[in-house]
Parts: sequence; structure tokens; C-alpha cells
Amino acid sequence: MYNFIKQFHSGWAYLALLLLAFAVINAIIGFTSKKEFTAKDRKISLFALIGTHTQLLIGLILYFVSSKGLAVLGQMSNPELRLTSLEHPLINIIAIVLITIGWSKHKKLINSEAKFKTFAVFYGLGLILILSRIPWNLWF
Repeated sequence: MYNFIKQFHSGWAYLALLLLAFAVINAIIGFTSKKEFTAKDRKISLFALIGTHTQLLIGLILYFVSSKGLAVLGQMSNPELRLTSLEHPLINIIAIVLITIGWSKHKKLINSEAKFKTFAVFYGLGLILILSRIPWNLWF
């Protein structure tokens, strides 16, 4: 079961990152070209939100069924184990909180430019944080 969840977490990460990157690029293009915020733009951002939240749930399940995740305190001296057991989950939770804040803030805005800017900033920061803590050597 552990291996299935681990593979699913790794596979879903491709989809979640693709959706998030697409949402950030869409927001930047919408902001810079001063276009109108449409239902299509909202759906793109919503799919990125759902993709990252699903990835978080899969990751939390993986964290708690993994022996690496539960023995955090003894792993601070090993950089690879510290990354997978502490830095990766913590930074990615912060990133997903930022993405969620961006989604919540956009609902209160009326101006299309402000909506695109909010998505570009919050989703962009989330994407940067996620990319910074991916254990690249374990992923490929």
C-alpha cells in the first residue's frame, strides 16, 4: 500500500504542477494584456486549487503511513531525510495555504486586473515554494 500511495503522490504531482503552472501563466497573461476575467479563467484557477489540495491529501496520507514521516526528530542531521520528512511537507503546506488565500481573495474582488494580479502573486508564490522543496533526486 505504501508503494502505491508513493507512486500516486509522485504521479499526481505532475498533474498538480502542470495545472498550477498553467494557472500562473494564465494569470500573468490576463494581467499584462488587461483582458476581462472570465469563467474560463476562474475554472483554470479552480482546477489548480483542486489539484494542489488533492496532492496535499495524498501527501498527508503518505506521510503518516511512511516510517520516514513519523521519525522526524532523529533525522535533522541527514539533509535528504530532513527534506522529505520536514521541509517538503511544511513548505508545501505553506504554499497551498498561499494558493488557498489567493482563491479566497479573488472572490471579493470586482476588477479583472485585480483578480489576475491576485492569482499571479499567490499562485506564483505557491508554485515557487513547491518547486523549491521537491525532492528532485527521488522524483525522477
